[in-house]
Amino acid sequence: MKKAIFTTVLSGVMFLSIPIFGHSAETSNKSAQIEQLAPDVQDFDKQIAQAQQYMEKMQEQMDNIRETQDPQMRQKLLQEHWVTMQKNMQLMHGMWRAEGGLGCCMGGDKRGHGMMRGWRHMGGHYSKLTPEQLQQRQYMMDQYLPMQQMMMQHMMEHQHYMWAK
Repeated sequence: MKKAIFTTVLSGVMFLSIPIFGHSAETSNKSAQIEQLAPDVQDFDKQIAQAQQYMEKMQEQMDNIRETQDPQMRQKLLQEHWVTMQKNMQLMHGMWRAEGGLGCCMGGDKRGHGMMRGWRHMGGHYSKLTPEQLQQRQYMMDQYLPMQQMMMQHMMEHQHYMWAK
């Protein structure tokens, strides 16, 4: 009889303590999620500086492509430009998908899909950010998007000179 009462009391205590432990874990889990969403602006600044160096190199290469009259030399320069452009695209893609970077919140998968998922998917993420985190993300986007536009311009010019005779 004492064993049955002890088991019942112990079960009741364990049952009552579950929500308390669950709430504590849930609260710490939410703060960990918000912490994870925080962008790493210093790391981003290092990466964007490296991307700018690639852009300067690409611009020099494109200037040389424009100036050369030799078709073989132009092809060689185009190949060099292509390699530099690929390195910069990889760097920029990494910036987009990095934890705490621009893309941690985009819901992308390992194949890079995610940006096209729309506001319905992203809205929940942004509502969880603090005002400081929102400012940091805006700063990062303000740096990233012009870089992306320059990259597109280089791709278009590259394509033009690939087919020019």
